[in-house]
Amino acid sequence: MNADENILRAVRFDTPERIPMHFHINAACWRHYRQNALQELMASHPLLFPDFTPSAQPVVPDYVPEARAGRPYKDSWGCVWETTDDGIVGTVTGHPLADWQSLERFVMPDIEQTDGRHAIDWKQFAERMSAARRGGRIALAELPHGHTFLLLSDLRGYENLILDMAEDDRRLTRLIEIVETFNLSLVQRFIELGATWIGYPDDLGMQQGPMLSPWQFQRYIKPIYQHLMAPARQAGCVVHMHSDGDIRELVDDLVACGVDVLNLQDLVNGIDWIRSRLAGRVCVELDIDRQRITRFGTPAQIDALIREEVETLGSRSGGLMMIFGLYPGTPLENVAALMDAMERYATYYA
Repeated sequence: MNADENILRAVRFDTPERIPMHFHINAACWRHYRQNALQELMASHPLLFPDFTPSAQPVVPDYVPEARAGRPYKDSWGCVWETTDDGIVGTVTGHPLADWQSLERFVMPDIEQTDGRHAIDWKQFAERMSAARRGGRIALAELPHGHTFLLLSDLRGYENLILDMAEDDRRLTRLIEIVETFNLSLVQRFIELGATWIGYPDDLGMQQGPMLSPWQFQRYIKPIYQHLMAPARQAGCVVHMHSDGDIRELVDDLVACGVDVLNLQDLVNGIDWIRSRLAGRVCVELDIDRQRITRFGTPAQIDALIREEVETLGSRSGGLMMIFGLYPGTPLENVAALMDAMERYATYYA
């Protein structure tokens, strides 16, 4: 059973060989850590990095345009992104529709040229989908991170958007139609070109509670998600949803949209809460803590955290995946402890 087959078994509650574990290293890490130390850790953890080969040459990350310090980037929607650290995706500081008067001459990006954030080569995309399917792998496609709620926030500005929702501004309805039309065109193109898994990443949560009220989500965002996910479900694609933050008040609505895999943060939402509300309903892709224990705890506390999460949410039938995103600041000894624990407990069940 290859890694992708194992993932699909976890998603389908079909007795995977192990819990799929993913360890993502942010591009900024290659400047903030000793590169040979990172490479040694990767080479010594083949379950997490099965295709990794150490290099004697320095790693030179290819930063996405919105993650280049001192170089503001305007995306295809007209949003201006800025960051202070190469490799860390910045924030939008320029909102093209902060003034509603700009809506009259606002033009949707050209799907033939861009996914809204970056340029896209559809011929190359089609070849990648075809190669994945021929090789028996998952043909993965994904909308840009922040495809709907965050995009509306980036276009209008967060405070403006929340007021628009509170006042039921008719111009917001027009903007939503534009955003939904563009994203739906992307989803339909993904399906036409053979995608078997479509990701819908869109952050909705804060440290405590969601960034919009449940009724605002139900009124303005949930219908868009349903429209975007329905074609994927009809085509038999796996529907993957990601959101950072506390999304407990929105979870039932997200599941109702047709999500197969829900990526959400562990300690912000609560491990026991996740088990009580989601276990057996959808496959949980647990986003491992980056704020507390892995950053400031001891290796023993990190090991205990991963074991507790596996004992609480793991099942031989499947339904659990785990992912960690490494960013600068986490001590290397903690990075090593986390890698060890993720490999150790990938086949552990209480």
